[in-house]
Amino acid sequence: MSNEKGNISINTENIFPIIKKWLYSDKDIFIRELISNGCDAVSKHKRLVSFGEAKSNNEENYKIIVSVSKEKGTLTFSDNGIGMTEEEVRKYINQVAFSGAQDFVEKYKDKMAEGNDIIGHFGLGFYSAFMVSKRVQIDTLSYKEDSEAVRWISDGGTEYEISPSDLRTTRGTTITLYIDDESKEFLDFYKVRGIIEKYCGFLPVEIFLKDEDKKEEDKSSEKDTPLNDTNPLWLKKPSECTDEEYKKFYHKVFHDFQDPLFWIHLNVDYPFNLKGILYFPKLKNEFELIEGEVKLFNNQVFVANNIKEVIPEFLLLLKGAIDCPDLPLNVSRSFLQNDKDVSRISKHIVKKVADKLNSIFKNDREKYNEFWDDIQLFIKYGCLRDESFYDKIKDSIIFKNIEGNYITLNDYLENAKDKHENKVFYINDTEKQSQYIKLFKEYGLDAVILSTPIDNNFISFLEYKVGNIKFNRVDSDLSDILKDKENKEENKEEKDKIIELFKEAIGDKVKEYSVESLKSEGTPAMILVSEYSRRMAEMQKQFGGAVGMSFPEEKTLVINDNNPIVKKLVSLKDDEIKKDIIKLICNQIVDLALISNKSLNAEELDEFIQRSNEIMKRVVEL
Repeated sequence: MSNEKGNISINTENIFPIIKKWLYSDKDIFIRELISNGCDAVSKHKRLVSFGEAKSNNEENYKIIVSVSKEKGTLTFSDNGIGMTEEEVRKYINQVAFSGAQDFVEKYKDKMAEGNDIIGHFGLGFYSAFMVSKRVQIDTLSYKEDSEAVRWISDGGTEYEISPSDLRTTRGTTITLYIDDESKEFLDFYKVRGIIEKYCGFLPVEIFLKDEDKKEEDKSSEKDTPLNDTNPLWLKKPSECTDEEYKKFYHKVFHDFQDPLFWIHLNVDYPFNLKGILYFPKLKNEFELIEGEVKLFNNQVFVANNIKEVIPEFLLLLKGAIDCPDLPLNVSRSFLQNDKDVSRISKHIVKKVADKLNSIFKNDREKYNEFWDDIQLFIKYGCLRDESFYDKIKDSIIFKNIEGNYITLNDYLENAKDKHENKVFYINDTEKQSQYIKLFKEYGLDAVILSTPIDNNFISFLEYKVGNIKFNRVDSDLSDILKDKENKEENKEEKDKIIELFKEAIGDKVKEYSVESLKSEGTPAMILVSEYSRRMAEMQKQFGGAVGMSFPEEKTLVINDNNPIVKKLVSLKDDEIKKDIIKLICNQIVDLALISNKSLNAEELDEFIQRSNEIMKRVVEL
C-alpha cells in the first residue's frame, strides 16, 4: 500500500443542514454515534457469519471498548466488528453522507427478511467526532482474508491522509479522538460513563469503559463489567417476564423506589416493529404526574425523552421505554421526520393503553378501584387531550361517591333516576362542603367527588360528549332535595317575614333569599351558588379577568325555618329592645353560611371576629 493524500468529498447540499442540526444538539451525541457505529460493525459481522460469508470463533466475545486518557488527551472507541478495507474507507469515510449501513442492507436485503438490526441509516454519525476533536484517527482491519490494516487521519478540514496501520492486528476498528481545548470535559472518566449509560445503556453489544491513566495494579483490581444491558426486558415476550422483573427494570431505569401500579408491555411486529413497556407510577401527590418520563429508543439506542410525535402528550405523564426501529429519524437521531407511520404508531400505543385499562376494569374491578385515585388524573387528562382515547375508555371511567364507593356515570344516573333526571351532583371540597354532604345523605341522595385540578374542564367535557346530562355542585341547587318534603302547603306569609328580617339585618350581602324546612334542625342557613355563574366566574379568574365581562357569583341564602335560632329570631322580630342583638345574630348566621361555602376576605373575616366577640360579651352579661 502506498501513502495517499487527498480531499474528502462533501456534498454541500446535504452537509450544511446536518451541521446546522448539530449546532443545536447536545455535544455528547458524538459518543452515542460512535458507539452505535461500533454496534453496526458487530451486527454486520454477525450477519455475515450467519450467511456463511465470514468466519468466526464460536466462543468469540463481541464488544466495544471506550478508553479515556486525560494525559494523552484522547478518547478511543474500539470494536471487533466487520472492519474496513482501504477501498471501503475511501467510500464510507471520504464521501460524507454515504451510508455504509444502508449499502450493507441493500446488498443483503434478500437475506435479511427476519429483521434489520443495523442501527445506522445515514452515514453521518462518524462525523460527529469532529464536534469535539482537533484530530480524528481511524485504524481498521477488515474481516476479509489477506486484508491489510488501514489508518485514516484528518484534522477536521476536508483534508485527510491514508496510510498503513500498525495498530490493528485483529479484525475491527479503532477510532481515536484527540479532544480539542473547548471539549476537555469529555476526558472526565465519570462524565463519559454517564453519557454511555444514558444513550447506550441497552445496546446489543457489551460496552466497557477503561481509564488508560490508571496504574496497572489498579486496573487489575477493576471488575470487567459491561456498562449496558444487552437484552432489555422489552425485547422479551410478555409471557416470559415475571412481575419481579418488571418491577426491577422500573426501579433501575427510573430510579423510583416505589413499585409501579401496573404496566403495559407493547410487543408489535406488524404492520410496524414496536416494543416497549409503559408504567403507571404510584403518586405521592396529585400533581406528580407531570413528572413522567417515556424514553424513546431506536434499535436499543436512546434517542430522547418524551417525543410527542410518537408518544401522545397525555401518555408522557407515564414512565416507560419505547423501542421502534421503524421511526423515520433524521441524521442526529434526535428528531422525527414527517411520516404517516409515526401517526399510526402513536394511535396504536393509545389503543394498547386503553385496552389495558379496560381489561383491568372488566376483569379485576377491585384492583381498578384501588388504582383509581392514582390514575384518574391521567385518564381525565387523556380524554381532554384526545377524544379518541375517551371513546375507547369511556365505559371504564369511574367516580368515588360520598359513601366511598366507586361507580360509573351510568351507575349514578340509574340509581338517581327516581329522584332527579339527568343531573349529576358533585363535591369538589369534602371539608368545606361537609354540611351539604350531610344534607344529601339525610335526603337519601348521592353525589360524586370531583376534586382534581382538571375536574372543572372534565365536567364540561362530559356534558359535551354525553349530551343529555348536567353537573351541579352540591351547593348549587336544593330543588331536587326539597321537592318531596311533607309540608307541601307552604306558609308564604311566614316565609316573607323571615326574609324581611334577614334583609333588614344583613343588607346586600346576598341578593336572593329562600326559606325552606330542612330535616336537620341544626343548620340555620346555607348558601347556594348558581352553577352557571360560578363556572363563568371561575373561567374569568382562570383567564386573568380577560374574558371581557364581569361574572359575579349569584348567591342565594337558604334559611331553615326548622332551626330553633331562626324561630326565636322571628318571635323577637318586633321587639325594639332586642333589635340590635337580632341584627348581630342574623349577620353571624349568614357569615357562618358563607364560611361553609368559601373563605371570607380579610375585611369580612375581621368583621366576623369582632361580631363573635361582641356576641360572647352579650352572652356573659346576661
